[in-house]
Amino acid sequence: MGISTAAPSIAAAPGTEVSAPQSQFSLLPSAEPVPPGPPPESAFARLWHGFMLARIATALVLLLLLSTLHLLVPGLNINQWLIGLAGAYLAAALAVRAFTRAPALLGQAFDPQWVSTIGVDLIAISTLQFLQAGGINYTPLFALPVLMASVLGSGLLALGTAAGVALLLLGDAWVLSLLLPADTAARFLQAGLTGTGYFALAFLANQLAARLAREETAARRSRRAARIQSQVNELVIESLVDGILVVGARGRVHAANPAARALLGFAGTDVQAPFELAQRPQWVPLAKLAELTFDRRQPQLSDVVLEDDADGARRLHVRTRLTAGQDRPAESLCVMFLEDLREMEARLRTEKLAAMGRMSAAVAHEFRNPLAAITQANALMEEDLREPALRQLSSLVRKNAQRLTQIVDEILDISRVQHQRPEPPAALDLDAAVWAACGDWMMQTGSADRLQLTLGAAQAHVAFDTDHLRRVLVNLLDNGLRYAGRQPDSIRVVTQVVAGQALLQVWSDGAPLDPAVRSHLFEPFSSSQSRSSGLGLFICRELCERHGAAISYRRTGGGPREGNEFAVSFTTLPRPLAGTASFATIAA
Repeated sequence: MGISTAAPSIAAAPGTEVSAPQSQFSLLPSAEPVPPGPPPESAFARLWHGFMLARIATALVLLLLLSTLHLLVPGLNINQWLIGLAGAYLAAALAVRAFTRAPALLGQAFDPQWVSTIGVDLIAISTLQFLQAGGINYTPLFALPVLMASVLGSGLLALGTAAGVALLLLGDAWVLSLLLPADTAARFLQAGLTGTGYFALAFLANQLAARLAREETAARRSRRAARIQSQVNELVIESLVDGILVVGARGRVHAANPAARALLGFAGTDVQAPFELAQRPQWVPLAKLAELTFDRRQPQLSDVVLEDDADGARRLHVRTRLTAGQDRPAESLCVMFLEDLREMEARLRTEKLAAMGRMSAAVAHEFRNPLAAITQANALMEEDLREPALRQLSSLVRKNAQRLTQIVDEILDISRVQHQRPEPPAALDLDAAVWAACGDWMMQTGSADRLQLTLGAAQAHVAFDTDHLRRVLVNLLDNGLRYAGRQPDSIRVVTQVVAGQALLQVWSDGAPLDPAVRSHLFEPFSSSQSRSSGLGLFICRELCERHGAAISYRRTGGGPREGNEFAVSFTTLPRPLAGTASFATIAA
């Protein structure tokens, strides 16, 4: 034996929109695209802008009208002061539009901007009405502040503004009655009817605005809920193990999740949806199945084979469904659910093996006592045998009984490993444990001349039980000895530390594994030999997973010295405190 040592986690704020994540399924033609940038303005914000524009237009018309009358009709009581009032009203309207923004709670409160908007309107219009500038009746202009207060403000503000307008109209009628006593009753009647009309206008407009606010709030909540639901759906679809294709009536794929892209064979390429199923010959069976679904307007179920030069043939189990579109069939989409038949068969095989394992454990437990009795009886009988033929038969019974006992022990070991609770890992000196296990194995098998041991993980401590590591290493060495040659280095055991992780590698120069065996290498009862139980590598995998380690296989080497390598990567623990024996101490 040659020995060498070397150094080694959706919450959205009210009024905000939740943007959908980028996904293949965001590209569906029926999905409304999400515009970039800030969310769109509410209906009340647009109404506020409309009222501001109406105020500017009203002030501009008043300024032009009074200026024109002052220039063309000198006899009217329009002086420069009234024209200045109209100009000031226009300047105030422009300032409000330029330097203020729509309130955050439109439709509920409009008090902060009451003075700069409604108040200015009432002062300007009532002044023109009291002075009877140009002999014009300015009463209809009061509708602008009343509507603004009703639509953009609360109900109290709307009725208060209407009451203020009614009082102004009654005051104007009272002033006119003092100056012109004739037709006093008619003036008061007209002012009262106009004020009543503004009260009705304020009430109806406020009710309509309140309904608009409720509907807009409900629409915003529904949109937010729909957006969140869309995000959840996309996340679920993207995470599904089964492939999903969304296909149009002409075989155009509008969306494909990562599982479907992997099954189609372009998971790492630049092919992006949408694409045509007919663009590759191996996808033709899927295109035909989608066409059949659209023709019959019924779900389809089929197993298809996709030929691929690189990875061989892929067998898929395909289910198709049509989206709801009975009224407009042209807008229907075919949703294809793809499942890898190999994975389905593997799941079925795992379930069968689990049931078989439970039954085998029960049967093995019952076999132990009869096997022990057979072994003991055969040993007693062998003491009295003298004929070579009978002793040969007795030896055959003993060997087969030992083989059955080993199989029973392996099955019971699996059951113990699966049902034992994991204990806190102990810091195990990897090199020392491998040295001791290999030494015992060589003494038992007499294979010291075929094993080359290289220990390069000095001071590396791993989270593994000593007996379990011995069992893993012995199983790997027995497996290598079964297929290795007779050369001095036909079996190699190497320990090393790579990128801070401790590794154990067991290599043998055996022949390549059959592909069918390799695909089920670590499954129970999987073996290329008829006299093997096929449980050794399965037990190794179970023990490694129990301790947070991982075992893998690969074909390594080149030329005439190719071989099979099993590698175990361990969870490395900190170096234990002083007083714990290390491999260097043991070796010394």
